[in-house]
Amino acid sequence: MAGNSFGDLFRITTFGESHGKAIGVIIDGCPSNIDIDESFIQSELDKRKPGQSKITTQRKESDTAQILSGIFDGKTTGTPISIVIPNEDQRSKDYSHISDKYRPSHADYTYQMKYGIRDYRGGGRSSARETAARVAAGAIAKLFLKKHGIEIFAHVSGVGEIEAPNLNAQNLSKALEDRENNIVRCADPATANEMIDFIDTIRKNGDTVGGRISTIIRGVPVGLGEPVFDRLHAELGKAMLSINAVHGFEYGSGFEGSKLKGSEHNDIFTTENNKVITKTNYSGGIQGGISNGMDITFKVAFKPVATIMRDQATLNQNGEETTIGGKGRHDPCVVPRAVIIVEAMAALVIADQLLKQSAYTNASS
Repeated sequence: MAGNSFGDLFRITTFGESHGKAIGVIIDGCPSNIDIDESFIQSELDKRKPGQSKITTQRKESDTAQILSGIFDGKTTGTPISIVIPNEDQRSKDYSHISDKYRPSHADYTYQMKYGIRDYRGGGRSSARETAARVAAGAIAKLFLKKHGIEIFAHVSGVGEIEAPNLNAQNLSKALEDRENNIVRCADPATANEMIDFIDTIRKNGDTVGGRISTIIRGVPVGLGEPVFDRLHAELGKAMLSINAVHGFEYGSGFEGSKLKGSEHNDIFTTENNKVITKTNYSGGIQGGISNGMDITFKVAFKPVATIMRDQATLNQNGEETTIGGKGRHDPCVVPRAVIIVEAMAALVIADQLLKQSAYTNASS
């Protein structure tokens, strides 16, 4: 199986299955002498782990990160960093009823056709459990970016038809505090309560619902990203679309910007404290595929979780019509736990781009 690695200079490779012994990640290219706070890494994983609340899956995993290499005396050594996260609460029997059936909108059919075999226990490699490894790697990337004054903030901005008001992002610390004070991870408390009630109703009805996550990356220097094929927003888009259940990505003004005239949409340049800025930020901090120093903003759309607690029509591996019922432990809405995954993937992209830009700068100096 190809496609398990991400990034060029700051590069990760994840491994493991949902119901195997463990999942994990190898991080290659992380610079040396980065201060590593293991409690921070664990706190990031805790935001993604299952069993957090009534609106998440009730699978119980501590998601305890075990760092096997690449760290000495609390600092990165420049060698590959290996992190393993043991699986502790597998219930493979919950999936025995789908051993020969294809779950609607899952990877069962495509994996079977591509590889001639599939691990039906929780989806195996296709399970969103793999994203815990990304979060661990993203935590390392965040610690690297912290040295450069770059911060990343995401929150749940929409669930179903419910939309949070546009975030006043002047104070990200306050937004982070508000986000972590509710189980849906929305930075607007009033909207959060509405979302929680709605998701809980959906859960009780045996159904699922999708949502949106909005992200701000602050402190990014001018110049990250490459023209043509490797544009910064293209790299961010690939990163986000690689996350399980993601069906859409937009940056800056996104699809709404297509409704405007150029005279309304153009970001006019000005100066502030001897620094070039733009009066508006419809570009989302990226112009010509290269960061312009403004906040990078984007939104990610997640589909409803495919496993629902209702009987559905499907086919078995012999092509025969049958029915399938939802069993096991599943999220009624994935976005509360996906916030930290989005941040992790954004951190991995920016860390990789920062190293690339540094290579150019050092080579020309």
